[in-house]
Amino acid sequence: MIIQPKVRGFICTTAHPAGCAANVHEQIGYVHEQNGYAHEQNGYAHEQNDYAHEQNDYVQANKTNRNGPKNVLVIGCSNGYGLASRITSAFGFGANTLGVMFEKEPSERRPASAGWYNTVALEKAAQQQGLFAKALNMDAFSTEAKTMVIEEIKANMGKIDLVVYSLGAPRRKDPVSGEVYSSTLKPIGQQVTRKNLNTDTKVVADITLEPASDAEIFNTVKVMGGEDWELWIEALLDADVLAPGAKTTAYTYIGKELTWPIYGGATIGKAKEDLDRASSAIGARLSSTVQGQSFVSVLKALVTQSSSAIPVMPLYISALYKVMKEEGTHEGCIEQIFGLMFHQLYSGQALNLDDNGRIRMDDNELKDSVQQKVAALWAQVNTENLSEVTDFNGYQEEFFRLFGFGFASVDYAAEVDPIV
Repeated sequence: MIIQPKVRGFICTTAHPAGCAANVHEQIGYVHEQNGYAHEQNGYAHEQNDYAHEQNDYVQANKTNRNGPKNVLVIGCSNGYGLASRITSAFGFGANTLGVMFEKEPSERRPASAGWYNTVALEKAAQQQGLFAKALNMDAFSTEAKTMVIEEIKANMGKIDLVVYSLGAPRRKDPVSGEVYSSTLKPIGQQVTRKNLNTDTKVVADITLEPASDAEIFNTVKVMGGEDWELWIEALLDADVLAPGAKTTAYTYIGKELTWPIYGGATIGKAKEDLDRASSAIGARLSSTVQGQSFVSVLKALVTQSSSAIPVMPLYISALYKVMKEEGTHEGCIEQIFGLMFHQLYSGQALNLDDNGRIRMDDNELKDSVQQKVAALWAQVNTENLSEVTDFNGYQEEFFRLFGFGFASVDYAAEVDPIV
């Protein structure tokens, strides 16, 4: 079939297998370049939009960070920061990776979700380098997922050095009670009116969000807070599959004044606060059992499938991209995660921690000079000048790339088999 993008609201309902593979290989290339890999015979040999590795594939010319993780579990592994975590682990450290995802499989009549194609491309490339790489497609909140992951670790990996928790889900079924909780994107205490961008209609207009009820706050924390992260670590500890010195991190975003009323100070913010609580509890458990560590890592605002669903964020990100690209400090998922792993978690140097013990990767975004420029653009932007005042075009380009569209190496007019 010929696969073209079909957008409904803030999501693209189609994904292109060759485009998703191109996205994955682009990120792999970045990691190899940053990590000092020399490529034999100009690196990759391209064959039918795929990568055929000749003879010994990559020759590592500069073996840095030898003390990095060798067995990595990524919970929420198929898109965005979770995908970048698997890529950095496998192709930066030569780690075996196991992932958990919840993705739509392909059929003869319709393509799979982007995360499915991302995972297939990553695992094919990793296996060509002799690395173990596998993902389980199931509900990561379930007890069954934890059981199957532990079985897979024992059968094929040895003990885990790093656990990355990168889940982004709108609802969660409690594994004990069976109750289903749904998250809510609302402010707390009072209604909030903010300028907003409808990415579908490209209209900039005020949006008013009503305050969340206590039940909605509680439910959001149950879905997006740290409870499931704790359950994962407890299950892994009980099964004795965490290595001495094992580390774990969960990803979060905090933001500043412009986004605070609908993010940091809203229902999502309460869930993020619960991550801090969970990290403290997890860190105490890991320290007393395997001499391990737990961190919350604060990452910058980016176009992801999760952020595109949050009111106000698309307009903020469009303005932020314009400022940070002009300053030369813009980073995507792979740059952020490579920096987190190589320059923070496994650098052997002091971590860039805030007063709450979080690793900060968002310093460039939160600089006063950057936020002042973003605020100035925010005050100017309207529907008519959206593309001139902000980098909405860059926002859109990055959005479509999440689903495998917009890569120059891919012929989108050609027939492609959706079953990969």
